[in-house]
Amino acid sequence: MMAGLLRNRRAQLLFLLLPGVGYLLVFFGGPLLSALIGSFRQEDGGFTLMFYQRIFTRASMIRGLTTSIYYGVMPVIVSLAASVPLALLIRKSFLGRKLFSGLYKLPMAVPGIIVGLIVIVVFERGGFLDRLVAPLGLELPKLVRDDWGVGVILASVWKQIPFMTLIITSAFAAIPEDIRYASRTLGASRLKTFFFVEVPLAMPGITAAILLTFIGSMGSYAIPDIVGPPTARPLSVLMVKEFNQGRFNQVYAMGMVLSLFAVSVLLLYYSLTSRIGPGQTRGDA
Repeated sequence: MMAGLLRNRRAQLLFLLLPGVGYLLVFFGGPLLSALIGSFRQEDGGFTLMFYQRIFTRASMIRGLTTSIYYGVMPVIVSLAASVPLALLIRKSFLGRKLFSGLYKLPMAVPGIIVGLIVIVVFERGGFLDRLVAPLGLELPKLVRDDWGVGVILASVWKQIPFMTLIITSAFAAIPEDIRYASRTLGASRLKTFFFVEVPLAMPGITAAILLTFIGSMGSYAIPDIVGPPTARPLSVLMVKEFNQGRFNQVYAMGMVLSLFAVSVLLLYYSLTSRIGPGQTRGDA
């Protein structure tokens, strides 16, 4: 009888999981497998590594790969430096806190292409800020389509800070106040309590925010295409160019390389979070 109950429970569990798992297999696993196969397939159906070889041998492709990584890493660093203090501020009680908590999330609802246009209007030479400081005899440095991609970083940071702040705020909010009080009671200062107690407990949430921000920034198309320098185009932009020219197998290979970097970051995330004890996972977002 017990064996029958276990079989029924397994059948029920399988039945409950089937819609979600089936959806992932059909609409995610299927296209991903098709792209993976296509990245190794020649026009005559034979096996080839030519499309991957091009990515790591052609100067434009190598520059595109390094640019993609650069556009993934830099916004994360800047966004993290702004999001942690912002998350701590939101935890405090101050006049207009509810209004501020709603307003800072607005950039998440703005499409990337609009963010790029905003950066052009505000930071382009002859734009709003440039005309604002012109009467003072000042001139803004080139921030849009510059060689360092400052415009891309500015746009990505403006777009990603609210998202990262939302996750980090939840991670810090999940830490019980008793732990903070215990640390202060034992003689730790506010600064030591933050760095040695709160940050380790919130680390799963922080690393999740870093991971998602990195993947989103690295794979972004609209922002680098609009405000990025023409001499260094990320793989996401080059993929569209290859697609428009009908080189679908090359597009598959480029997509697989970007996915490989995303998966590598994901594995690094799990490696870091697995080293945190079960008692410290309260801050997981």
